[in-house]
This record gives sequence, structure tokens and C-alpha cells, in this order.
Amino acid sequence: MFFDQDKAERAVKFISLLNHTKGVWYGQPFELLPWQDKIIRDVFGTVKEDGYRQYNTAYVEVPKKNGKSELAAAVALYLTCGDGEWGAEVYGCAADRQQASIVFDVAVDMVEQSPALKKRIKPVLSRKRLVYMPTGSFYQVLSSEAYTKHGFNVHGVVFDELHAQPNRQLYDVMTKGSGDARMQPLFFLITTAGTDRNSICFEVHQKAEDILRGKRMDPTFYPVIYGIEEGEDWGDEKVWYRVNPSLDHTIDIEKVRAAYTSAKENPAEENLFRQLRLNQWVKQSVRWMPMETWEKCNHPVDPERLKGRVCYGGLDLSSSIDITAFVLVFPPVEDDGKYYVLPYFWLPEETLELRVRRDHVPYDVWKQQGYLLTTEGNVIHYGFIEKFIEDLNTRYHIKEIAFDRWGAVQMVQNLEGAGFTVVPFGQGYKDMSPPTKELMKLTLEGKIAHGGHPVLSWMMDNIHIRTDPAGNIKPDKAKSTEKIDGAVAMIMALDRCIRNEGNRDNSIYDERGLLIL
Repeated sequence: MFFDQDKAERAVKFISLLNHTKGVWYGQPFELLPWQDKIIRDVFGTVKEDGYRQYNTAYVEVPKKNGKSELAAAVALYLTCGDGEWGAEVYGCAADRQQASIVFDVAVDMVEQSPALKKRIKPVLSRKRLVYMPTGSFYQVLSSEAYTKHGFNVHGVVFDELHAQPNRQLYDVMTKGSGDARMQPLFFLITTAGTDRNSICFEVHQKAEDILRGKRMDPTFYPVIYGIEEGEDWGDEKVWYRVNPSLDHTIDIEKVRAAYTSAKENPAEENLFRQLRLNQWVKQSVRWMPMETWEKCNHPVDPERLKGRVCYGGLDLSSSIDITAFVLVFPPVEDDGKYYVLPYFWLPEETLELRVRRDHVPYDVWKQQGYLLTTEGNVIHYGFIEKFIEDLNTRYHIKEIAFDRWGAVQMVQNLEGAGFTVVPFGQGYKDMSPPTKELMKLTLEGKIAHGGHPVLSWMMDNIHIRTDPAGNIKPDKAKSTEKIDGAVAMIMALDRCIRNEGNRDNSIYDERGLLIL
């Protein structure tokens, strides 16, 4: 790895000849801010022994309003016009054509303000394309359907707001092999933090984090993340300045202060502030389960060691085409004070791929890893699940199974016919509040052991809680960000476990009263 000062300076000088296109900055020369200057010099000046670029992927994650669009447009124009590549194909990608056009429109305006570029670039605005005539190169926006047309010979791709990509298809097509015929292709990914931890953006974000922390090596990948660290004070202005490198330049501090005040007064806005202003990956608008605490309960769960133990089941049947969840909770024994959790999940086999594409959730990966099961056909085969539960009962002593009283009546009757004690469980505050609060308490105390099951953890991260005027709580399926069936099944099983095992003669709820959290 070498640093070529001339190549770095060439890129910086090209950008400095462009003009800003927005607000009070309009028409002024694009003087790179220190953080932008470093990125451009590092990406374009770091080369291999053969003189070609070292980095073919740059991942830049920064809060909104820090000048992402202007920087992305400048990079796109340099790759098209200043990189010395004949017939360069440079593409602008985003979640949809309209989003991708934001960076393109900035580039068009930059060209309009540059006499040197204007006489060398032919705009084809109907196709969202800029053609650099001296080398036959072009920069073009891709439509949302374009990724189906393979055969790109990519020199550069500028991905704007990667976090908004609905799936990984466009990313994979544009970055996997499309630049093989080029000597130094560049995939420039620039984004704000998102909310979907099953997305392609979070996958790339994690890679970037691992490289920055020295946990992973990839000499072709250049990572930049400006964001708040877990546990940092989100109201500290010193943190704001650190994670917003353009603060007091493109961002007015008073606007950030106003947004913070609004977020502090309205908890529903807190995560938006954290995500957009502080570049923190968040899950939902109002948090319930602190996931860092849940993850600390990643105590190993060995199904073999639980053989013969008493346990309680929770069954959430949902609908015949949706996830069915069955969760076993094992009460503590004398030498171990933890509640062990064994979850099981099913989806119809024939609709699995469709759901992966539609829901943007890695059900297929979870199936491959053994965390998700499927039943034949395009609807849930309840008979298969009944047999599965009967088989479980040969290994564990399932004393009771709680189920949503509005669930499948036939399956419940069949389980009763097989000798199970099946208990209807209401989904209102009266039934759900005590075990939901107890689950939080046990999690905070580290007394839950879930083994890091990814499907259950995903569902825990999805939970939105509804509260009544008396302070009772319950999981709200309608308002939760994604599926929470497994969490609901676990809460029902935990309730039966506590009522029967908390105190052999009395419920732990009776012993100490309801928890107020």
C-alpha cells in the first residue's frame, strides 16, 4: 500500500473547481471540509504497487445535512470526467429513481456552473445521463428495475442512502463482479444510519465497524463512520460536534438544539434524533427492551442438558400463512437460578422465498442455520407442528401450554386429545401485563437464558409496548415494527411457569404483588 500525493491532489483539485448548488453556498467553490478532504485523498491517493487504487469500496456513514449529496455528486463527476478511464460507466443508485436523482440533479447543476465541463458534457436528461464526450464515459441514474438487466461494465457506483435499499439485489448486482473488467472500479457508498438490522446496509455497516476496530481485515475496503457510541450522552453538544463533522458549516447548531429539545419532550422523537442527527442505528420509535441487556442474557442453552426437565409452553399460531411460534420456558433449579428458553418457529415452505423478498427478513438464512423450520405447502401444516410438540414431550416434561384464546381451536383440541394441559391465555392487559413486566425484570437481572437465538432476538427487538392509564403494559402487535409472535409465546409460557413454579403453593405474583416498571 502506497500513497500517491499527485493522484490525491488531482482529485481534490478537480472537486475544488466545482461549485456548491444549495442555499447560501450556491455558486461558491466546493472547498472540501477537513473530513471530506481526508476521504477524497485517502480513497483516490492510496494505491497498490501497480499504481492502481487500493480501495474499491468506500463506506461513508454520516448524519443528515452534513453534505452527503454534494460530496457524492462530486465523486460521481470525478469518476466520469477526471479519472482517466476510457468509456467509464458510472451509475447512481438509491432506493428508487427519485432518490438516486437527488445526487444526479446536484451533478447536473455543478456541470451547469462549470464552463469547462459544460462544453465537454452532453446531458441526456430524459435518460438521467451525463455523457463526457472526450472519453465516451457517462454517469447515469439507474431505475429501480435496472438491476435485472445484467451486463454492466462498472467503473464507478455511487450508492446514496444505502440504508433505504429494500433488499440486497441491486447492491449485489452492482458490486459483485460488475467491475471485473476495470482496473480500479470504485463503489462509493454514502448513507445515514438506518433502522433495519437485517438490511444489506447494516451488513456493510458491521463490516466497516469490524475493520475500524481491528476485528477484521480487508485492504480494499475504506470505512468511515461518524456516529454516537453506545452509552454516550445523546444530549452532550460535544458529542454532536464529534459526530457531525460539518456542524457550524452546513448545519446550524441552533437547529440541532431545537430538534434535541423536541426529542427530549417527546420520547417518540428520540430515536429519530439519534438516527438522523447522531447517526445511531435504532430499531423503533419507542423502545421497550434494551437490546444490549437482552444480548447479555446470551447464556448457552443446551437442549440435551434440559432433557427430562419440567417446562411450560407458549403457542402463538398467528395465521395459517404467517409465523407460528412455540416457546418452552424451563423454571430455575436449585443450582441454577436462570429461566432457560427454547423457541421454535415455522413458516410455510412454498412461501419462504416470497417472504424473504417481501419482508426483507433473512428467513432463508435462519432456516439454513436451523433456527427456523418449515412445513410443506403454502400454509402452515398444523398437524406437523402438533406431532413436533408431541415429540418434544418425550424429551421434556411439558406441564402446560398457554395459547391465545382466539387461536386455532382444532389444534388446541388435538393437543388436549394427546394428553396436554392446554390453557387459554388472554391478550389484554389483565393477563399480559404481569409476565411482560416480569420478563423485563428477569432480563435486567440476567436470569433469562436464551442462547442468542436470532429469530427470538429479532422479535424482542421489534416489540412496541402499549400502556393503559393504570400503568399496565402489553406487547402491541399492530404497532410493533415487525413480527413479535415468539416474544408473545415466551411471555405466555413464562406466566404459566411463574404461576406454577415461582412458589410451589402460591404464585410469585401473589407473593410480592405486581411489579410497576
